[in-house]
Amino acid sequence: MATALHDSVPARRRGGMRPAGLAVWLAVMPAVGLSAAGPAHAADLAAVADPAPPAPAAPTVRSPSDWRYQATLYGWLTAIDGNVGVRRLPSVAVDASISDVLRNLDGGLMGSFLARNDQWLVMTDLVLARLSHDGQVGAYGRSALDATISQTIASAAVGYWLPLGMPNVDLGVTAGLRYVRLSSDVTLTPQRLPFGYSGSSSAGWLDPTVGFAANWRIDDRWFVNALADIGGFGAGSKLSSSGYLGVGYMWTPSISTAVGYRYLYENYESGNGNGGSFRYNTTMHGPTVSVAWHF
Repeated sequence: MATALHDSVPARRRGGMRPAGLAVWLAVMPAVGLSAAGPAHAADLAAVADPAPPAPAAPTVRSPSDWRYQATLYGWLTAIDGNVGVRRLPSVAVDASISDVLRNLDGGLMGSFLARNDQWLVMTDLVLARLSHDGQVGAYGRSALDATISQTIASAAVGYWLPLGMPNVDLGVTAGLRYVRLSSDVTLTPQRLPFGYSGSSSAGWLDPTVGFAANWRIDDRWFVNALADIGGFGAGSKLSSSGYLGVGYMWTPSISTAVGYRYLYENYESGNGNGGSFRYNTTMHGPTVSVAWHF
């Protein structure tokens, strides 16, 4: 899935851690940043009254059941490549740049939440985006097009940290679900006809996923995060995968930021008894920037 682990997945034994003609435009969707944890804690040295040298107190060690949390807001500047088809029409190629997507973006919300202890992690991620477009289509621009697109990508995963024995590196295996929904409202008005076409459509699917989450704490401030998964397997889409790689900085024990690069691949097809179908085989990809609150 694509969620965010910031400074990291914090240290163990350290503290707090995406239709032809119209199909081309209808496929241009924005989509989903990543980032996790706090400094080590140690007990104060014990005060001793006798003249013998004081012995240091045992450090305060977190229990594996101690949970730490991270809430992240992020932005994902996406481009989209692939092909999309609807009904009996042939699939058409889609090649939309980041600027193409931003030009038609009405708004969006992207965020994630992470909970972890020294054995388990739970990640959730949500992307909401809305696009609109109006213009002239057809020969000599004789038809007016007005279209609105909405996209939802929701992910959740549970993971287990592997016992690597490396103090600055965490690696966990994950299993989860990713839900993708696309919906559109379209009005097409021919210039020389007294009537127009208006309609709406939607498609949604749910994929199981398996993957990994990794974190490398370079020092007390800098960290590198990586996330990847693969899924679908015919349960929802034919194949789905996502990945993220980013570098971040802990400004305080509670605040971190990160920049990275993310992709989401979806190969989905639905059909009906009349031979029509919706085909969505695309990759959304682009840079991310995020800010996370650790508590």
